[in-house]
Amino acid sequence: MRGGGGPVHGTWEPEPAARWEDAFLAGNGRHGALVFGDPADDRLVVTHHTLVRPVPRDDTLPPRLASELEGLRDRLLAGDTTAGEAFTDGRELRWVGAFHPAFAVRLRRSGPDGADPAGGADPAGGVRGGPAGYRRDVDFATGVVRAECAGRASRSFVSRADDVIVQYVTGAPLDAHITLDPRLPGAPAGLAVDRGTVPAPDGALLTLRARHPGGEESFTGVTLVVAAGGATAVDGGGVRVTGAREALLLTRVRRHTGDADVRGVAAALRALLTADASPGDTSPEGRSPGEAYRRLLARHESAHRTAYERVALDLGGLPEERALPGSALLRRPRSAALLERLFAAGRYHLLSSSGMLPPRLVGLWTGDWDTAWSGAFTTNANLNLQTASAAAAALPEVTEAHAALVYGQLPDWRDNAREVFGTRGVVAPSHTDGTSGHAYHFQRDYPLHVWTAGADWLLVPLVEHAETTGATDPRLVAALAEVARFYEDFLTRTGPDGKVVVVPSYSPENRPANAGWVTLDATMDIAAARHALTTAAAHLPDEADRLRALAARLPDYRINDDGALAEWAWPGLADRYDHRHLSHLYPVWPLHEITPYDTPALARAAHRALELRGPENDSAHGHLHHALVAARLRDGDRAAAALGRVLRGDFFHASLMSAHYPGRDVYNADAAHALPALLVELLVQSTPERLVLLPALPEGWTRGALSGVRTRCGARVDLEWRDGTCTASIRPSRSARIDLRTPAGGQPLELTAGEDLVLTLRTG
Repeated sequence: MRGGGGPVHGTWEPEPAARWEDAFLAGNGRHGALVFGDPADDRLVVTHHTLVRPVPRDDTLPPRLASELEGLRDRLLAGDTTAGEAFTDGRELRWVGAFHPAFAVRLRRSGPDGADPAGGADPAGGVRGGPAGYRRDVDFATGVVRAECAGRASRSFVSRADDVIVQYVTGAPLDAHITLDPRLPGAPAGLAVDRGTVPAPDGALLTLRARHPGGEESFTGVTLVVAAGGATAVDGGGVRVTGAREALLLTRVRRHTGDADVRGVAAALRALLTADASPGDTSPEGRSPGEAYRRLLARHESAHRTAYERVALDLGGLPEERALPGSALLRRPRSAALLERLFAAGRYHLLSSSGMLPPRLVGLWTGDWDTAWSGAFTTNANLNLQTASAAAAALPEVTEAHAALVYGQLPDWRDNAREVFGTRGVVAPSHTDGTSGHAYHFQRDYPLHVWTAGADWLLVPLVEHAETTGATDPRLVAALAEVARFYEDFLTRTGPDGKVVVVPSYSPENRPANAGWVTLDATMDIAAARHALTTAAAHLPDEADRLRALAARLPDYRINDDGALAEWAWPGLADRYDHRHLSHLYPVWPLHEITPYDTPALARAAHRALELRGPENDSAHGHLHHALVAARLRDGDRAAAALGRVLRGDFFHASLMSAHYPGRDVYNADAAHALPALLVELLVQSTPERLVLLPALPEGWTRGALSGVRTRCGARVDLEWRDGTCTASIRPSRSARIDLRTPAGGQPLELTAGEDLVLTLRTG
């Protein structure tokens, strides 16, 4: 997990996980695994991105409110601040489908006398203490989770190449009982479970089918068990392995209606045992579980390691701190080694949870059926914060997963635009389970169905990816065109100043101090409309003049009496400062519309808004959003202070996955996944026309190195700084004339594809 005395690319603990929140994590963007590492009761909780509780289709339709829209607009423009409360179809709050675990693969070992060895699980699922010589760890570069004790070992990973959960256990003689256990916390009482065990060559096949209450939606898991050097027998709904020297377990789970193709899954798992094996090698050693494990790992590692190692951060952590277990390192919030490890862990978990979909509120992992906020995708802040590092930190796999969610839901987004607003184009929901993109999760205090900025907000990462790579996906151009169509149909009302009015308007998840939730001219809505129209114009030359003309008629931003960028541009609407969301600072981050270089007066107003913003309930995403905006405004001290509130607030579990609130309250991936984006933004920022080096280097970061960062001007950047001097290596992949900004000021810089530049600059 360490190379050349540098940062540690993994973490470890001297005890098994007593809680699922502390289990080490693995995933391939489809399947996930939570590994407890208990040598007596080896538990691995299986998850899959598709596992969400079904919601009846009639409950997932957007509200049909288009016929009432003009009346609502009339009342809001006439000064009725409560008019939006009636803009509903009267439904109660409907939650999107809740993400849930599948089951635990349990391998209960027996000691020489038939009793569990020390350190086993208690009946409540806890741990009685770590056995002598015990260690569990996760290697971020390979994705392998290991546990070792007294000659017994287990290794687990989730294959990015073969979409299978792989467990390999050793420690002769291996005597164990293996089952698939659906009895996880919060599992509904009406969950109908059928289990089966079938003998197979050198092992057995375990199956578990669970049918959700009140419907045909089900999920089925299949585990192939292959042991060597001992006996395998079907035993009490599980598999009994006796006297073996090693065993390999391969697991897949599928959500489905009707019957599952268990035979097909089983055949596919068996085929993996000989994948890449030499055709002429028929020896027992060549076909052993250990050899199959090594071949499967090699196939997975070539994809996973390549992605993980593209970017690295070294902050000069102390060797003795780099050697600490994660739980001990977390108690040193000022440690450079802690930031190094959290950066590495964040990239690892972000990569591991991104594939068929991007990360959920919980990434790809939960050990409980009662997941907070349905464990879904909250798109008005959390999802974009989690994936914010994808382009710069060289994880196109994350962007591709984000694109899969967006493009897969466009038909539902069209329904939202038509049914709620009576327009063409698309409107994104604020909350989705990944199955439906309809805007049906809303209530009076959170009228999420009138939020119109979501489509632009969710397309920004795809625009950044296109600018970074220099290749634009035709699907992106088509989606940008649809967002522009929406605004052409939606922006039809004009205010006293002759500017168009965004009405109705909503700033997630806040309200004016003197008005209702549904109101006029939220700053985020204005920024999103302007960005969507101008970005679409850049890709649609035949429509560019018309779209830019509409963008020019949008309201100007307003600076309030406190000198702060107002959250609502409509005159008279008062700001409510103590709130976790910073939606009105969208023009600063992620848009680069308000910058210290181009719009200094607005940048000062945005900074004043940041100064006045309270933490409300101390949500992790609020602190890191605050820090990201501060970094864009070149305030490294403020960014570091916001980051420090997270590091000191006990937000991280021993797994280095994070929580939503201080004190490790509510398992949530926001902080874990957003932290790498913040650390990159403190050091490198870019647009297609500008490169900013060391924009917000925090005090105390006296030495370090960041390698592999990608920029939107088409260059890779490596930085190394020490004692006030920084060396920047810039490797352009395309030619461009850009504005270079450093702590010393600005200057034009000519980039030529294939010609590397090395710059020396002062850090302050």
